[in-house]
Formats: sequence, structure tokens, C-alpha cells
Amino acid sequence: MFLPRVIPILLFKDLCLVKTIRFENPRHIGGPINAVKIFNVKEVNEIAFLDITATKSHVINFEMISKISQECLTPLTYGGGVTKFDDIGRLFKIGIEKVAINTAAFSNPQIITEASEAYGSQSVIASIDVSKHANGLYEVFVGNGSIPTGADPVSYAKRMEALGAGELLLTSIDRDGTMVGYDIDLIRSVSDAVKIPVIASGGAGKLQDLRSAYLHGKASAVAAGSIFVFFGKKKAVLITYPDRDELEALFVL
Repeated sequence: MFLPRVIPILLFKDLCLVKTIRFENPRHIGGPINAVKIFNVKEVNEIAFLDITATKSHVINFEMISKISQECLTPLTYGGGVTKFDDIGRLFKIGIEKVAINTAAFSNPQIITEASEAYGSQSVIASIDVSKHANGLYEVFVGNGSIPTGADPVSYAKRMEALGAGELLLTSIDRDGTMVGYDIDLIRSVSDAVKIPVIASGGAGKLQDLRSAYLHGKASAVAAGSIFVFFGKKKAVLITYPDRDELEALFVL
């Protein structure tokens, strides 16, 4: 049966894996290489690494990414600090299969087109971080959620699609790390507006949330962090991933 992609999103800061809540208060959860080894055993079909240190410093740790890529047996997406076209080519050379571009997609949107034309749209992800204001309106933020753009996510998603992005990574800042469920309205509004795949992220607290984002939010793929790295009410660190049978049961119609 067809299964939507279920993608662990791993954040690292200063060479360590962390997990945030609403993009703040990063909690240390271990080393990236160890996590990759566990996900290899679990036969995860795709992993995304986002470097929040590089987002602020604009310095990509190519050495660390290369080590992760060499260890990983599954396709890797990388995001964080990608500001130059040359960065993208270098990431592909060390084994990254998809590059997620966030801040530069807003400040220098031509980078999306250049990357898509050079390497194929399937390898270029526009990363869109969104927060909901008290008045109910959504706004796209960049700079790891610190810089408002004035753009609404639907219009912005359409623009990224027109520029050549092959996928959108849509993250709710408000739901990040809260484990209260995805923002289904946000996901559905963007998914309905574009023809390219939308990866839903931010808020998953149980496996049923993944199903909801797929069936009700119309996401093409689902991504999550907390449910794959925490266990129990006290959120003990335990890296895990559902097996094939669990996923088939989860997404059966």
C-alpha cells in the first residue's frame, strides 16, 4: 500500500542534537551520529537535519554534515545557514539529497530558481515557518522564527512554487515541540493552494496526529521531532520510529 513519507526532523545546535518548544529553549537530547545509527536500524526512509546554529551564524558545518551523511543509510535533507548557491552544490557533493532553504528564500528568492534549474526541483525545499497572530491571521517568519516578513503563508507558498521549489516544509512555530497536534487549518490552506508536495511539521504528539495532517490537512508528507525522541510524560529521551506495520495501520483508509 502507498504510505506518505514520515520524516524525523532533528535539530542540532553547537554539534549536539536539541529539541525546542516554539523555536525556543533548546533541550539537549544527544549526538547526531548516534541518532542516525538508531534510525538506520529502524529503517527510516528519510531524515531532515536542521542546524539552528548555522541559521544565525550563516556558517554551515560541512564537516559534521559529511560525517552524518556517511553514516546515514537513508536520504538526508539539510537546512540551516544556506545563503549562497555554492553552499547548495557543496552540500550535494557530500551526500545531501535535498536542501531546505528558509531565510534566503525570502531575502534572495532567486536562489530557489537557480538551485532548481541546476539540480532539479525535487532537490529543493522551501522551508516556511508560520505563526498565528491573536487576530487569527497567519504570518511567515524567517531567521529561525525571529523575523516577521509580512507575508501570508498561502501567497508565500504559491510564490515559492512559482520560483521552482519542488517541496514545501511547512512548520507551525506556535505548535513546535508542544505535542498538541498539527495546525490542520494552516496545512490544508497551503496544501489546497499549491500543486507541489507539502511536508507538515510542528505539533505532533501522537501517531494519530500524523494521520490527521495527512488525511485532513492534505499534507503529502508529515514530519515530527518530539514523538521520535521523547518517551512518557516526563519526556525521557528515547529515539524511536514506528515500524512498517504500524504505519500501514495508521494510514489505512
